[in-house]
Amino acid sequence: MQDKILILDFGSQYTQLIARRIREMHVYCEIYPFNKYPMPDLSVKGVILSGSPSSVRDPGAPVADLSPFVGKVPILGICYGAQFLAYQDGGEVASSVSREYGRAKLDTIDPNSELFSGVSEGSQVWMSHADSIFRLPANYAVIGKTADVAIAAFRVTGEQIYGIQFHPEVYHTTEGKLILKNFVDDICGCSQDWTPASFVEESVAILRSQLKDDKAILGLSGGVDSTVAATLLHRAIGKNLTCIFVDNGLLRKNEFSKVIKSYEHMGLNVKGVDAREKFLESLLDVSDPEQKRKIIGRCFIEVFEKEALELRDVRWLAQGTIYPDVIESVSVNGPSVTIKSHHNVGGLPEIMNLKVVEPLKLLFKDEVRKVGSTLGIDRSLLSRHPFPGPGLGIRVVGPVTPERIAILQEVDDIFIRGLIDNGLYDKVWQAAALLLPVQSVGVMGDERTYESAVALRAVTSTDGMTADWAHLPYDFLSRISNEIINRVKGVNRVVYDISSKPPATIEWE
Repeated sequence: MQDKILILDFGSQYTQLIARRIREMHVYCEIYPFNKYPMPDLSVKGVILSGSPSSVRDPGAPVADLSPFVGKVPILGICYGAQFLAYQDGGEVASSVSREYGRAKLDTIDPNSELFSGVSEGSQVWMSHADSIFRLPANYAVIGKTADVAIAAFRVTGEQIYGIQFHPEVYHTTEGKLILKNFVDDICGCSQDWTPASFVEESVAILRSQLKDDKAILGLSGGVDSTVAATLLHRAIGKNLTCIFVDNGLLRKNEFSKVIKSYEHMGLNVKGVDAREKFLESLLDVSDPEQKRKIIGRCFIEVFEKEALELRDVRWLAQGTIYPDVIESVSVNGPSVTIKSHHNVGGLPEIMNLKVVEPLKLLFKDEVRKVGSTLGIDRSLLSRHPFPGPGLGIRVVGPVTPERIAILQEVDDIFIRGLIDNGLYDKVWQAAALLLPVQSVGVMGDERTYESAVALRAVTSTDGMTADWAHLPYDFLSRISNEIINRVKGVNRVVYDISSKPPATIEWE
């Protein structure tokens, strides 16, 4: 049974970072809403309570029932989680006169505390809170202080319950990984055996048990996620898996033929389906991005269900959904908000004739790549940039028409080929061209033009949850801009997006 840490989310923007830091230690963890979590079994070795934008003093503040865990497994409260622990036991939490945001120093550390074993006195931490704990319950003891926060960390006497006012999961807490390691390894006693190889072994066993002799189809896109999901499922159920690659008219230039060819050597049963007319007719002149995603999700399901009927006795629809898709699509993490519906998560119809299986839905993108490498998938496929399931439908910002899709395909092809030819493709996480719903005045051959503007977007990231704009060379951007304007009829202006995530998302829609 795999050792596990549960993270109860109160809505913090940093919750996913907690999970990432723990997984980097080869320890498995899962995130659940503070008020909706499974009853712990023997695999659960500890619980972490996240931060929150709320105050414990607010009416309707998140309140978790910790009775299934107290006295059974160690608990670590972070920021709001720490305040919640103290407050529910009768401590005093109030708005601080000297609120602490940003860097601080742990001036005092209890040398006997397991949580701070090996942590340097004066170690830098990252604070982000308006409230402070002013008085601890009688059985609580202070184990850490900063210049402005007298109770920066505590332990419950006689219990393995800890609270810290700062965020150990962020980069700016310089010894944060050590603090989390002390909790996960030493206090909780977790085995560091959650690796890509162990994930493959466990997932194959679960898939065989879940699907048995049932047939499944998988929506293949040619990207990393669906390729890894297909290979994992093929290992589990073999010939009972059929991969469907749909040409929805929203792919990159010549993408359909390239992808079909790339799978020829992998032993997967791949069927190509031409559904361009269906998708483009359904999307004609649709501008709202949420409506686009819903339409695209519906069209995919209709295509898959039709193919399933032709294949006979297909019961499962497999998808390459990964964790960021789930996080951004549904409020699975306590009171967090929906950022956007992904076509294969929030975009699925409520009534569907196929059951859904998503073997990668708890993995981040870099974890998916590591699993793919373990499965022996060629690096050329694993190193491909993420490409949205709705394709160019959400990169044509504004109304979708066949003409606008055709323009964007040409622009995108010039940009991506340029990155590859100049050795820049592997230096960015994701690159995209976007056709904007605005026109601008230009001059070509002494004549006035009034044509479309396009935006180029390239970002650096690790997992897609946060991203920074890629600092591509100016001379490269200049050449690409000139080539686009000279070669793509209907475009007379190129701009470069220098927004980070947050506050912007990687895609515009």
